[in-house]
Amino acid sequence: MEENRGQWGSKIGFILAVVGSAVGLGNIWRYPYLLYSNGGGAFLVPYFIALFTAGIPLVILEYGFGHKFRGSGALSFARANKKFEWLGWWPSFSSFIILTYYTMILSWAMNFLTFSFGKTWGADTNSFFFNDFLQVSSGPFDIGGMRWAIFIGITVIWSFNWFISYKGVSGGIEKLNKILLPMLLGIMVIIVIKGVTLPGASVGLNRLFTPDWSKVKELDVWIDAYGQVFFSLSLAMGILITYSSYLPKKSDINNSAFMTAFANSGFEFLCAIGVFGILGFMATAQGVPIDEVASQSIGLAFVVFPKVFSLMGPIGTLFGVLFFVSLVFAGLTSSISLMEAFVSAVTDKTGSSRKKVVTITAIVGYLVSVMYATGAGLYFLDIIDAFINSFSIVVVGLLEAIVIGWVVGADKIRKHTNSVSIYRIGKWWEFMIKFVTPAILIYMVASNIINEFNNPYGGGSYPTSALILFGWGVVGAIIIFATLTSRAKWKDGTLEDIDNEEVA
Repeated sequence: MEENRGQWGSKIGFILAVVGSAVGLGNIWRYPYLLYSNGGGAFLVPYFIALFTAGIPLVILEYGFGHKFRGSGALSFARANKKFEWLGWWPSFSSFIILTYYTMILSWAMNFLTFSFGKTWGADTNSFFFNDFLQVSSGPFDIGGMRWAIFIGITVIWSFNWFISYKGVSGGIEKLNKILLPMLLGIMVIIVIKGVTLPGASVGLNRLFTPDWSKVKELDVWIDAYGQVFFSLSLAMGILITYSSYLPKKSDINNSAFMTAFANSGFEFLCAIGVFGILGFMATAQGVPIDEVASQSIGLAFVVFPKVFSLMGPIGTLFGVLFFVSLVFAGLTSSISLMEAFVSAVTDKTGSSRKKVVTITAIVGYLVSVMYATGAGLYFLDIIDAFINSFSIVVVGLLEAIVIGWVVGADKIRKHTNSVSIYRIGKWWEFMIKFVTPAILIYMVASNIINEFNNPYGGGSYPTSALILFGWGVVGAIIIFATLTSRAKWKDGTLEDIDNEEVA
């Protein structure tokens, strides 16, 4: 089994792939707003503390675990302790579900890329996006028919994902990231330079970086910092475990973890500068406070920014194209990693050919994604994404820290990563994994559960039945599928003990 696994062609290929997974849409539209709303420059204090006490330790944990047991999340947990195989399948199924709606967002970006050439969105970008483009229905149970432009985009994205995954680890995923990541960085640098030189850019940048130290005293700000670090690094999704399993046995795991984390943080910071320089220009041009134009998530990308490009005049066409190209590039590298986390697990379990598994996964995923191309697609996305992030990924991260830290043994993982790395980590890492990280994640999980029961997601805008079906129902289905799949038989010889293979 070992010799049939894919392998990265180079260390830089691996680094670019994991950075490509981490650098996604959230870096561009979520981090800048969190930095702005949580105290500006003061937010960097809890952010970097979170990075060093949870982010980097968990990246090392997942790199070391996947590299030591040479498998996907499912195979690595099965080899470490068969009783916990389900914990490897849980994030794999979560990644698959995320991928089904991630392709819809990429479809939006592709469509807006074409709209940029003629600024088709017009003067009222909010109405264009929600009423003309999405044609949002009245609620999650009002399907509202097919939105064909979105459907076509989803078809293109799934075809692309299938093609890249079909080509394999080094021939597909690595090559894609070697091309798209440098291009993405170059485009963002151009956007940032333009953003900070626009009239009024200083208004946005001053608001972004002026520290409000009182915010540091608020517990929710720290939770936001840990949450951003956790989600932006692709933790607890099976991706890092899978990607590290494709590394040669002699690999600098610890150094790679630091490189991944710093590269991701650097890109987030770069995006924040560009975004708020541009928002400062918009606020100045419209004569309104920066608070009125600052936004996050899809509102920033598909409502606010198109309006900015219209205000920029003829050159706005160019920067509209560049911006939506950057969204597509960032989304593609992330979507490929989501697909790989699932494909690798199924391939390991069944022993089927990679090409067969990739093809079946793409077909099934595509059929599921079609429901997001309807008038109710935005509601499906909103509810499912919120519940997976709050009650699936965070819980998996908590369980990973407990199971690997206490049952498998954090000391064993540290010994392994140190044996293959130039930079050696000390026992501080074990303390973080066994005590600090679980404590933080327990608080996050408890807080999410309490908030959901006290104030159900959507603030009353969604019927309880929709939250149960598309929220709790999807999370429950993921857990059930993970449990049932873990009970299926492995291909003979797959679980052969490789734990004793020391790496000099």
